[in-house]
Amino acid sequence: MAVTINENLKKAKELLSGDREKEYGNKKLNHENIAKLWSAYLKKDISAHDVAICMLLLKVARLQQGTPSADTYIDMVGYSAIAGELCE
Repeated sequence: MAVTINENLKKAKELLSGDREKEYGNKKLNHENIAKLWSAYLKKDISAHDVAICMLLLKVARLQQGTPSADTYIDMVGYSAIAGELCE
């Protein structure tokens, strides 16, 4: 049975606002910290928004490597929502 759009959105919302934030901390701060580390490593300025987009692209790349899972699509929704929140 196919997963519905509403089910994917609901699951992504639960992950973004539930236990995951308790476990990993604030999304914005986390992406800003990742951006600082990536910027240092790449010797190029990376924004928190760039991190969210790159993580989304990572999920897209994984789709090319094997059988897609519902979790991959949920993660893509999540990273897209985070990017939208961080684009300001």
